[in-house]
Order: sequence, then structure tokens, then C-alpha cells
Amino acid sequence: MPHLVRENLFIGNITDAAEVLQSGTSDITHVLSVLSSASISFFTEWRSGVSIPAKEIKKVYFNRQRDGPAAAEEEEDGSRSSKLMYSLEYAGKDLKLVRMAVPIRDTESADLLDYLEPCLDFIDRSRKEGSVLVHCFAGVSRSAAIITAYLMRLEQLTLEDALESLRQSCESVCPNDGFLDQVMQDTVHQTYKRLYSLLVRFSSLQLKMFEDMGFKVDHGSSIYKRFHVKVLGDCYNRGEKIESDQFAADPSIAVEVQAQTAAPLNGEKKRVKAYRCKKCRRLIALEGNVVGHIPGEGESSFSWNKRRSGNPFSKSDETDCSSIFIEPLRWMKAVEDGGLEGKLSCAHCDARLGYFNWSGIQCSCGSWITPAFQLQKGRVDISSV
Repeated sequence: MPHLVRENLFIGNITDAAEVLQSGTSDITHVLSVLSSASISFFTEWRSGVSIPAKEIKKVYFNRQRDGPAAAEEEEDGSRSSKLMYSLEYAGKDLKLVRMAVPIRDTESADLLDYLEPCLDFIDRSRKEGSVLVHCFAGVSRSAAIITAYLMRLEQLTLEDALESLRQSCESVCPNDGFLDQVMQDTVHQTYKRLYSLLVRFSSLQLKMFEDMGFKVDHGSSIYKRFHVKVLGDCYNRGEKIESDQFAADPSIAVEVQAQTAAPLNGEKKRVKAYRCKKCRRLIALEGNVVGHIPGEGESSFSWNKRRSGNPFSKSDETDCSSIFIEPLRWMKAVEDGGLEGKLSCAHCDARLGYFNWSGIQCSCGSWITPAFQLQKGRVDISSV
């Protein structure tokens, strides 16, 4: 049976969702399904004999070629981007329920962050129009992660406080001890302990990023860029082909288009740091493309027994990075060709700018960056645009 978390907001598992979709209920008007497949046929595959009618409203796909790395577009004329973000449909016994389906796998490497905004918006709208059931397969990991993020934003809670609030909300709707034998009581308590441990394992890092970004998914932040590059690295290591639409826009083209279309604000144009090929001056990266990292321990990171001269407590020279690490960009032909590693060369004059390696590169400061798209400072000029 679904648990009430807040007014008009329930959490449950696939059994709860199937019951609502098959039989209907006056308590729930919307369903958010967070399963490995967005298709309504997942319910039939889960249990034979479960047949739920559905009528598609729309599908929305990732489109990283438009307005940032996680922009989306509706399907038009049968053309699709590479990855489904979510689908909307009327579903259930009388096709009166609105169901949003989001394909997220229950694995430690699953990308939750990119799906958060549409999920949280759907929950908001659903609570205003009626009530919503958020469910995954077992009701203890993916659905809990989505609702935790929702509570963080709604009530401005830290990750830890939101987790505790969710746990208490679920416990408050459990049958009292008088209705349960001791075995059942132990099972209930173990369920909540499992909810907490699975949620921490599944998504605590991404939800912490969500908190650090101010309870929103800011695609322009360095926090998100580090996350997105790591997601691409995980995809590459699983043997998946990384399409160029997963890369950020070529800044040379983007700046040229912006100069032709955008009017300066109050007659002034905001200047940003730019990196150019030292040989031909082609624009190769902007400040927003840089993926920052925590400096390592200098020489000590390379060899445990290597002796260092000078004051061992002075790290100023050791931690001065000789490289700049950026997100993959669409001018990187060698990266687009699919190699594990190789040179990064200027798209205009073919001068060597740096190196890339999906398995990682160690910076001169000692920090290991994985995957790494490296520009050597000696081969670029820094200016502003």
C-alpha cells in the first residue's frame, strides 16, 4: 500500500502502482514511474496477466545540441535524439490517470541528476491538480531519491534532513504494533533501514551535488560539468559509442552566433575568459568549458619515496597546474572518432594543443582526472571575449 509522504504525495512500489493503474482510486490522479523501462509493457513483463491500457500524450528526448548539455525536445516528425528523457500518457482502467515514465536503472552508476528537473516539475503540477504516486520497482531506492530531492527543494532541507524526514514520514503511516506480529515488525524496520542504505548507495553523491547547486540542476556550473564528463566516461567504459551531440558546443561557432544575434545588456557586453590556439588564435574554449579539480599533493603524488627540496609545507610551486582540463567539445575530431586516447589538435591549423584519455591523466599538481581532456597552458593564449 502506498505511503503518504506529504499532502497529495505518495511513495510506493510496482505492486502499488499496478493496483492503482488497474483498479483506479480516488486518492491518486497522477503516477510517476521510475523504472528501467518507460514502456507501460514493463508491467506485463513484470507479471503476466497484468494488462494496463495507455494512450500516449508525448515523448521528450535529450537534445544536447540545444541550450546546454541536458536540454530536451519533443519528438517531431519521427526524428529523435539519442536518449529518451520521459514519456507522458493517459493510463489506467478508464485512461483517467496521467502517468509520467522515466527510464532510470537501479545501479550505482545510474544518471539521476539529468532527470530530476522534469520529475520535480511533474510532482509539483500533480499535487496542484490532484495527488501523485511516485514509485520504482521496490519503492526503496529510485523513488525515494526523487522524493528526497523534492523535499530538499520544497522545504530547503539538507540531504541528511530530507532523508530523515522521508524516513519518519514513511514510518508514521505503518500499521501500529498491535496489528503486526513481531516478525512483521522486524520486517518493517528492516525495510526502512534498507531504504536508507540503498538510497545512500544509489544517489547520495548526486543529491549532494543538487544541494550544492542550490536545489536545482545548473548545467552551467562546474559541479554539473564534472558530473556530466564522468557520466560520459562511464558510458565509454561500458563500450557505448559517445555521439558528438553529447559534447558541448564549439565555442568558436557559439561566440560567432551570439555576436550576430544577441544585443549587449545596457550597452555593455559581459566579458568571459577565453582560451585560444597560440599559433592561429582560433577560439578553442571558454571559461565555462573548464572542468575544475582539487589540486593534488605535487611531487608526493607521483612517487612516495621521491625527495623534495625546500620547505615541505610550501605547496605553492607544486600545486600550480601546467594544464587546463575542459569538457569534450565538438571541434575535437580525435575524440569523436572514438579512440581511447590521443592528441588534441587545433581544428584550424592542426597545431597540437594537448591530449585526451578516457582512462584519465595525472595533472602536474598530482591530481588524477578521469576522463581527461587536457589543454597545455604553454600551447594556448588566455584572453577574453
